[in-house]
Amino acid sequence: MLRNLSIENYALIRQLQIEPVSTLNIITGETGAGKSIMLGALGLLLGKRAETKVVFDETRKCVIEGIFDIKAYRLAELFKEFDLDYEEECIIRREISSNGKSRAFINDTPTTLDALKAIGLSLMDIHSQHETLALGNNLYQLEIIDIVAQNQSLKIAYQQAYKDFKEKQRIHRDLIEEGSQISKEADYNQFLFDELDQAQFQNGEQEDLEEELSRLEHAEEIKTKLNEALKVSDQAEFNASGLVQELKSMLSAISNYGKSYEQLRERLESLHIELKDIISELENEDARIEVDPQRTAECHDRLSLIYKLQQKHQVDSIAELLSIYEELGDKVLRVSNLDEAIEEAAKAEAAALKKANELAEELTTTRTDVFEQFSKAIKELLTDLGMPNATLEVKREHVELNKNGSDQVEILFSANKGISPSPLKQAASGGEFSRLMFAVKYILADKTALPTIVFDEIDTGISGEIAIKMAQMMKKMAQNHQVITITHLPQIAAKGQSHYFVYKDESESTTSSQIRLLNEEDRLREIAEMIGGKNPSSTAFESAKELIKLV
Repeated sequence: MLRNLSIENYALIRQLQIEPVSTLNIITGETGAGKSIMLGALGLLLGKRAETKVVFDETRKCVIEGIFDIKAYRLAELFKEFDLDYEEECIIRREISSNGKSRAFINDTPTTLDALKAIGLSLMDIHSQHETLALGNNLYQLEIIDIVAQNQSLKIAYQQAYKDFKEKQRIHRDLIEEGSQISKEADYNQFLFDELDQAQFQNGEQEDLEEELSRLEHAEEIKTKLNEALKVSDQAEFNASGLVQELKSMLSAISNYGKSYEQLRERLESLHIELKDIISELENEDARIEVDPQRTAECHDRLSLIYKLQQKHQVDSIAELLSIYEELGDKVLRVSNLDEAIEEAAKAEAAALKKANELAEELTTTRTDVFEQFSKAIKELLTDLGMPNATLEVKREHVELNKNGSDQVEILFSANKGISPSPLKQAASGGEFSRLMFAVKYILADKTALPTIVFDEIDTGISGEIAIKMAQMMKKMAQNHQVITITHLPQIAAKGQSHYFVYKDESESTTSSQIRLLNEEDRLREIAEMIGGKNPSSTAFESAKELIKLV
């Protein structure tokens, strides 16, 4: 429900504000006074694109703001879908600068026009005699039937089942596609895996082999140097070990004559021990090193394999080759398990499809059950609205399962006697279509929480008793839903609980559109002028009083 509408600096509107009541609101005024401009502002609020020249005063921005009470509309999930904070009081604001740039906000959070449109559809329903697109749309017709059939809960359950089916279908198809791709690569992956499996690489192996090969390739040089080192340290006539032993003996002889001599002797002792240990290791290394052409070839071959596979897989280490080996192993294993996975996915898809089909069949039954009831109710209402010869039928066609079920409905209509009903897009004129749409809205008002309904001169082409009947229907509809009606008919205007008058203000240098809420006296005069012209007679005033009492 629209609680407050504020329009500032838009088209001919300098500043305008209304606070519609929750029932029937009437807006009247002379042609060209600005009623259509108000509708244009509402359209911007609900996500329509701004034209380049909508700003009244180019030194300031245009701001349009609507405050809505939305607690009855169940929109929390829709707000969540657009990542917006949900509050029962929703504030929508549109700002347009003089250069045409536009910004949109919902509850002070910047948002997109797509979000504005999606949420706006649930907040306001603006209908004029020229807007035939919605009712002529098959999806909209299906929504009407669902509301009449009270299918809200069943449709939610179906859509969840359909969503689950589509997800299971996607998983199944992805597995089939993956299987097709893997099958193409399976032989090559198996070859790569076997190649690495046969290699049996170990972490650190490359570094060890490179070090070993370096020793083997320089074995003769290493052995020569080790022998020379052993000779100098222990085997020559005057070797390092003997000289250190001789030094140690010399210092032992004088160690009792001072601490410094003793310390020097101890250091020589340590040096002698370390030297003997080095000599022992030199002997071990000398014994271990040998020229081994066979082992050298083995190391060459092993390292060549490592380098070849690293180059093949575009890596630099055995650790990376081992990681690729594991990945290939998973792929090879997955090939063997994929058939089973595809079979399980097919079963899951079939079960989900069965559930969705069962719920779709329930939807079909509930929908077709109300076709006759809906057609009869519309015909009775159209008779009251001056179309006694109107006929309406609802046809159903089975279609492929989709988010709305397996039904496509087509409302067929004829306004004239003896003329077979045909699709709405072809059958109704502007005035006839307006009355048909009004009858549909009237029926829906008893079935669900409708958004604020705005009727823009929907009464075009009617008068007299029919106008009074439409006014009575509007008032009844407005008992449970907010209705805003722009009208030129006094019979409709007399029905409103609040009455706004739109007029041009030419008191300043620039003409602007203004709106004011009429009190009882002003309201009576406005209705009298709608009956008798600018200077209504006493008869027009009496007629206005009668209309207000009558309706």
